[in-house]
Amino acid sequence: MSVEELNCSELGTKDYWDKSYAREIKNYKNFGDVGEIWFDEDSHIRVINWLLQQDYISNDVTIADMGCGNGMLLIELAREGYKNLLGVDYSPKAIELAEQIAKDQDLNISYKVVDLLNTELCQQQIGKSIGIVHDKGTYDAISLCPDNPKEKRDAYISTVYNVMDEKSLFIITSCNWTEDELLTSFANKFCKKCIIPTPTFKFGGKVGSVVTSIVFTKK
Repeated sequence: MSVEELNCSELGTKDYWDKSYAREIKNYKNFGDVGEIWFDEDSHIRVINWLLQQDYISNDVTIADMGCGNGMLLIELAREGYKNLLGVDYSPKAIELAEQIAKDQDLNISYKVVDLLNTELCQQQIGKSIGIVHDKGTYDAISLCPDNPKEKRDAYISTVYNVMDEKSLFIITSCNWTEDELLTSFANKFCKKCIIPTPTFKFGGKVGSVVTSIVFTKK
């Protein structure tokens, strides 16, 4: 089974996000506004609540947020007592904004500018045994890239796989892909551990979700 590619969008380009975060840096400096949330404002809460319910996950686990943007998930994790937090993004402006927000809130969070599609370099920059790898919308954005999205998605999947060990978890939240589509795309390298429940709707007698959150382990 294969998945049908999404229509390309400027949301899949680095230029779009560089410009977006440049505006958000100005807004933050002028008004204290940390910036927009792309989709599903409650997903961070659901992910954090799920983590807190897993007794075997300690608060010193290494957590990497892939495509961290303004870093708000990591801010919330730091407030919950998690200590080893890393945010990575390919936009230097996103990292600049995230670092400033964390500094202003006196939180110890590490950030790096990383090209998540350069699998070998990512492994060097991020490491090989990240305990929790998180993605909200990054895989979606890569899927919207105007140039070779399938190739780029595969490279990203390899990157995630390579920074995990056999005990690591990969938590992904998507607004563009269904559960079945994500399972198909990640099937070669990952197994589904569980679903994090998200809001559902009913239309035409069928029940669906606006967003999908899946927890994966490595094969």
